[in-house]
Amino acid sequence: MKALFPSAVLGTALLMNACGDGKSDAAKQMAAAADSARAAATVDLAEYHMPLVLEMPTGAPVPTLVWKDEIGKLAVRAGDHFAIEISEAPADMERLKADLDRDLLKKNTIVEEKPELIIYRSEFPDDTALVFYHFDRSVTADGRIFHIEDADDGTPFTLEDVNKMATAVHVKSPA
Repeated sequence: MKALFPSAVLGTALLMNACGDGKSDAAKQMAAAADSARAAATVDLAEYHMPLVLEMPTGAPVPTLVWKDEIGKLAVRAGDHFAIEISEAPADMERLKADLDRDLLKKNTIVEEKPELIIYRSEFPDDTALVFYHFDRSVTADGRIFHIEDADDGTPFTLEDVNKMATAVHVKSPA
C-alpha cells in the first residue's frame, strides 16, 4: 500500500500539471496576440512596389490600403486619426512654402521645417475653431524619391496626429 500511494500522488500531480490551470495557455495566447499585433502594426509596402515599411502608431486600428491607379498614389487610412497618401515623386518643399504664402483663403503657419519635412497649420482667419494641421515629407529609398502627405480630405488632424503620420513611413531594411 505504501508503494501505491506515492505513485498515485505522482500520477495526480502529473495529470494536474498536464491539464494546467489555464494560466500557461492564456500566457501563450497573449504572446501570440502581441506578436500578431506587432505584425499588423508593421506593413510592408513591397506589394505596391515601394521599398518602404509603414509602422502604425500604437493603438491605431488595422490600416486600409487602396492603390489609386488614376493618380498613382497609395492611400492609407486607419480610423479617424490616420490618413496618408504615398506617391513616387519628389516633394517640392520650396513650391509648397510658396503656395502656403500665396493662399488667399487660409492663414498658413509653418510649425516645423526640415529639408525632408514640413508640418504646417492652416486656419480660416475668421474661424479660429477650425484648425487643420498638415505635413509633406520626402523619403529616398533605393535611389527613388517618395512623397508622403496627409490625406487632405477635410479631416481636421491634430498636431499629434500629424506627427504620428509623418513618422510612420520608413525605408525597408535590406533582408
